[in-house]
Amino acid sequence: MMEKKGAILILSGPSGCGKSTLLKNVYKDISDYYFSISTTTREPRVGEKEGVDYLFVSKEEFEEDIKNGHFLEWAEVHGNYYGTSLKPINKALKKGKLVIFDIDVQGHEIVRKKLNDIVTSVFITTPTLDELERRLTDRKTDSYAVISKRLENARYEIKSFQKYDYFIVNDDLEKASKELVAIANITRIKAKLYDKDEIISNWLDI
Repeated sequence: MMEKKGAILILSGPSGCGKSTLLKNVYKDISDYYFSISTTTREPRVGEKEGVDYLFVSKEEFEEDIKNGHFLEWAEVHGNYYGTSLKPINKALKKGKLVIFDIDVQGHEIVRKKLNDIVTSVFITTPTLDELERRLTDRKTDSYAVISKRLENARYEIKSFQKYDYFIVNDDLEKASKELVAIANITRIKAKLYDKDEIISNWLDI
Protein backbone atom coordinates (compact mmCIF):
# COMPACT_ATOMS: atom_id res chain seq x y z
CA MET A 1 0.00 0.00 0.00
CA MET A 2 1.44 3.39 -1.02
CA GLU A 3 1.83 6.02 1.67
CA LYS A 4 -0.09 9.29 1.39
CA LYS A 5 1.83 12.15 -0.15
CA GLY A 6 1.96 15.63 1.26
CA ALA A 7 -0.09 18.10 -0.78
CA ILE A 8 -1.50 21.62 -0.65
CA LEU A 9 -5.18 22.57 -0.83
CA ILE A 10 -5.92 26.27 -1.35
CA LEU A 11 -9.34 27.74 -0.60
CA SER A 12 -10.23 31.23 -1.78
CA GLY A 13 -13.42 33.21 -2.04
CA PRO A 14 -15.12 36.39 -0.86
CA SER A 15 -15.30 37.12 2.86
CA GLY A 16 -18.71 35.89 3.98
CA CYS A 17 -19.03 33.02 1.48
CA GLY A 18 -18.78 30.45 4.29
CA LYS A 19 -15.24 29.08 3.97
CA SER A 20 -14.76 28.75 7.74
CA THR A 21 -18.08 26.95 8.22
CA LEU A 22 -17.29 24.62 5.32
CA LEU A 23 -13.86 23.80 6.74
CA LYS A 24 -15.34 22.83 10.12
CA ASN A 25 -17.51 20.28 8.32
CA VAL A 26 -14.62 19.05 6.19
CA TYR A 27 -12.21 18.54 9.12
CA LYS A 28 -14.51 15.81 10.45
CA ASP A 29 -14.09 13.77 7.27
CA ILE A 30 -10.42 14.12 6.34
CA SER A 31 -7.31 13.06 8.22
CA ASP A 32 -3.71 14.20 8.51
CA TYR A 33 -4.22 17.87 7.70
CA TYR A 34 -2.37 21.00 8.74
CA PHE A 35 -4.04 24.42 8.50
CA SER A 36 -1.47 27.01 7.47
CA ILE A 37 -1.44 30.02 9.80
CA SER A 38 0.50 33.25 9.50
CA THR A 39 3.67 34.16 11.37
CA THR A 40 3.89 37.61 12.96
CA THR A 41 6.18 39.74 15.10
CA ARG A 42 3.37 41.60 16.86
CA GLU A 43 2.41 40.83 20.45
CA PRO A 44 -0.45 38.34 21.00
CA ARG A 45 -3.80 39.97 21.71
CA VAL A 46 -6.04 38.87 24.57
CA GLY A 47 -7.38 35.41 23.87
CA GLU A 48 -4.99 34.63 21.01
CA LYS A 49 -3.06 31.37 21.21
CA GLU A 50 0.35 30.44 19.84
CA GLY A 51 -0.01 27.96 17.00
CA VAL A 52 -3.75 28.56 16.70
CA ASP A 53 -4.20 32.20 15.74
CA TYR A 54 -0.61 32.97 14.70
CA LEU A 55 2.94 31.78 15.08
CA PHE A 56 4.51 34.55 17.20
CA VAL A 57 8.23 35.21 16.68
CA SER A 58 10.74 37.98 17.37
CA LYS A 59 11.57 40.62 14.77
CA GLU A 60 15.13 39.29 14.60
CA GLU A 61 13.94 35.73 13.92
CA PHE A 62 11.53 36.92 11.24
CA GLU A 63 14.22 38.98 9.48
CA GLU A 64 16.62 36.03 9.60
CA ASP A 65 13.98 33.84 7.93
CA ILE A 66 13.42 36.52 5.26
CA LYS A 67 17.17 36.51 4.57
CA ASN A 68 17.18 32.70 4.29
CA GLY A 69 14.16 32.58 1.97
CA HIS A 70 11.89 30.82 4.45
CA PHE A 71 8.72 32.74 3.55
CA LEU A 72 6.25 32.12 0.76
CA GLU A 73 5.20 35.75 1.14
CA TRP A 74 5.56 38.46 3.76
CA ALA A 75 4.74 42.11 4.41
CA GLU A 76 5.40 44.81 7.01
CA VAL A 77 2.22 46.39 8.39
CA HIS A 78 2.25 49.18 11.00
CA GLY A 79 5.77 48.27 12.11
CA ASN A 80 5.13 44.52 12.43
CA TYR A 81 5.92 41.69 10.05
CA TYR A 82 3.31 39.20 8.82
CA GLY A 83 4.03 36.27 6.52
CA THR A 84 3.52 32.63 5.55
CA SER A 85 6.49 30.63 6.78
CA LEU A 86 7.67 27.68 4.72
CA LYS A 87 9.14 25.89 7.76
CA PRO A 88 5.89 24.46 9.27
CA ILE A 89 4.54 23.86 5.74
CA ASN A 90 7.57 21.81 4.70
CA LYS A 91 7.47 19.92 8.01
CA ALA A 92 3.80 19.01 7.44
CA LEU A 93 4.41 18.02 3.81
CA LYS A 94 7.27 15.70 4.82
CA LYS A 95 4.85 13.98 7.21
CA GLY A 96 2.46 13.40 4.30
CA LYS A 97 -0.13 15.89 5.56
CA LEU A 98 -2.64 17.87 3.54
CA VAL A 99 -1.68 21.53 4.05
CA ILE A 100 -4.75 23.77 3.83
CA PHE A 101 -4.57 27.48 2.99
CA ASP A 102 -7.42 29.98 3.30
CA ILE A 103 -5.96 32.84 1.24
CA ASP A 104 -7.02 35.49 -1.27
CA VAL A 105 -6.56 35.37 -5.04
CA GLN A 106 -3.18 37.15 -4.88
CA GLY A 107 -1.91 34.65 -2.31
CA HIS A 108 -3.12 31.83 -4.56
CA GLU A 109 -1.01 33.15 -7.43
CA ILE A 110 2.10 33.38 -5.21
CA VAL A 111 1.75 29.80 -3.94
CA ARG A 112 1.02 28.53 -7.46
CA LYS A 113 4.24 30.07 -8.78
CA LYS A 114 6.37 28.51 -6.07
CA LEU A 115 4.71 25.13 -5.37
CA ASN A 116 2.49 24.49 -8.38
CA ASP A 117 3.05 20.71 -8.73
CA ILE A 118 1.62 19.93 -5.29
CA VAL A 119 -1.22 22.50 -5.31
CA THR A 120 -4.94 21.93 -5.81
CA SER A 121 -7.15 25.01 -5.50
CA VAL A 122 -10.84 25.70 -4.95
CA PHE A 123 -12.76 28.94 -5.40
CA ILE A 124 -15.82 29.16 -3.14
CA THR A 125 -18.58 31.72 -3.43
CA THR A 126 -22.24 32.47 -2.83
CA PRO A 127 -24.81 32.11 -5.67
CA THR A 128 -24.94 35.90 -6.21
CA LEU A 129 -23.46 39.17 -4.99
CA ASP A 130 -26.84 40.03 -3.42
CA GLU A 131 -26.71 36.83 -1.37
CA LEU A 132 -23.19 37.66 -0.22
CA GLU A 133 -24.35 41.11 0.89
CA ARG A 134 -27.27 39.53 2.79
CA ARG A 135 -24.94 37.13 4.64
CA LEU A 136 -22.47 39.87 5.54
CA THR A 137 -25.29 42.08 6.79
CA ASP A 138 -26.97 39.28 8.76
CA ARG A 139 -23.73 38.54 10.65
CA LYS A 140 -24.04 41.98 12.30
CA THR A 141 -20.29 42.03 12.97
CA ASP A 142 -19.16 44.70 10.50
CA SER A 143 -19.96 48.34 9.78
CA TYR A 144 -21.54 49.43 6.49
CA ALA A 145 -18.14 50.73 5.34
CA VAL A 146 -16.45 47.37 6.00
CA ILE A 147 -19.25 45.46 4.23
CA SER A 148 -19.00 47.81 1.23
CA LYS A 149 -15.24 47.21 1.04
CA ARG A 150 -15.73 43.44 1.18
CA LEU A 151 -18.33 43.56 -1.59
CA GLU A 152 -15.95 45.66 -3.68
CA ASN A 153 -13.22 43.05 -3.14
CA ALA A 154 -15.66 40.27 -4.06
CA ARG A 155 -16.40 41.92 -7.42
CA TYR A 156 -12.66 41.80 -8.13
CA GLU A 157 -12.08 38.27 -6.78
CA ILE A 158 -14.84 36.55 -8.77
CA LYS A 159 -13.04 37.47 -11.99
CA SER A 160 -10.24 35.06 -11.05
CA PHE A 161 -12.34 31.93 -10.43
CA GLN A 162 -11.18 30.17 -13.62
CA LYS A 163 -7.58 30.24 -12.39
CA TYR A 164 -8.61 27.63 -9.83
CA ASP A 165 -8.94 23.86 -10.30
CA TYR A 166 -12.44 23.66 -8.81
CA PHE A 167 -15.42 25.97 -8.28
CA ILE A 168 -17.98 25.52 -5.47
CA VAL A 169 -21.16 27.55 -5.03
CA ASN A 170 -21.92 27.40 -1.31
CA ASP A 171 -25.72 27.47 -1.53
CA ASP A 172 -26.39 24.15 0.22
CA LEU A 173 -23.93 23.55 3.10
CA GLU A 174 -24.24 19.74 3.07
CA LYS A 175 -23.74 19.52 -0.69
CA ALA A 176 -20.84 21.99 -0.69
CA SER A 177 -19.19 20.11 2.22
CA LYS A 178 -19.36 16.80 0.34
CA GLU A 179 -17.86 18.43 -2.74
CA LEU A 180 -14.98 19.90 -0.73
CA VAL A 181 -14.28 16.59 1.07
CA ALA A 182 -14.15 14.82 -2.31
CA ILE A 183 -11.68 17.41 -3.63
CA ALA A 184 -9.54 17.16 -0.47
CA ASN A 185 -9.27 13.39 -0.90
CA ILE A 186 -8.50 13.64 -4.62
CA THR A 187 -5.75 16.15 -3.83
CA ARG A 188 -3.79 13.40 -2.05
CA ILE A 189 -3.66 11.06 -5.07
CA LYS A 190 -2.70 13.42 -7.89
CA ALA A 191 -0.19 11.75 -10.22
CA LYS A 192 2.23 14.70 -10.02
CA LEU A 193 2.83 14.01 -6.32
CA TYR A 194 4.58 10.72 -7.04
CA ASP A 195 8.10 10.05 -8.25
CA LYS A 196 7.80 8.74 -11.81
CA ASP A 197 10.89 6.52 -11.82
CA GLU A 198 10.07 5.00 -8.42
CA ILE A 199 6.48 4.20 -9.40
CA ILE A 200 7.49 2.58 -12.71
CA SER A 201 10.33 0.61 -11.08
CA ASN A 202 8.03 -0.72 -8.36
CA TRP A 203 5.28 -1.55 -10.84
CA LEU A 204 7.66 -3.45 -13.11
CA ASP A 205 9.24 -5.04 -10.02
CA ILE A 206 12.78 -4.22 -11.10
